[in-house]
Amino acid sequence: MIHSHSNFEHEESRPDLTPLLDIIFIVMVFLMLTANVAVHTLNVDIPQTQDGAVLSKPDTAVLTIGIADSQTPWSIDGTPNDDWASFTRAITEHRKQHPDQEIVIAADKNANVEAMLKVLAFLQKHNIPATQILMEES
Repeated sequence: MIHSHSNFEHEESRPDLTPLLDIIFIVMVFLMLTANVAVHTLNVDIPQTQDGAVLSKPDTAVLTIGIADSQTPWSIDGTPNDDWASFTRAITEHRKQHPDQEIVIAADKNANVEAMLKVLAFLQKHNIPATQILMEES
């Protein structure tokens, strides 16, 4: 008589986990795609004005914050600051000496937007409301 030797008798019978792993990966992908991502925003109040009044020159002396496209992106009245800490320290010291002086932000068109948003967030955090953004007439 012919006997066939089957490996099935010697192996333990185990369930096939491939479909279970497929379902787990599909559920993981679904949960990752539908998860809510926290979006950080900065609310900026833009005043409603006439077109001619928008591009007017200030009447009094102002503190000019410059934002450039360079290694030292922040400057105060044309004096560049090496880092963010010295820049913020200089603004707060100037604000203590001249609390009523308006601030004008002059940003280079090639400057990093993140640098400008960082300045705006700092001004908002320290309750400095009188801020203008310098613009060129086109």
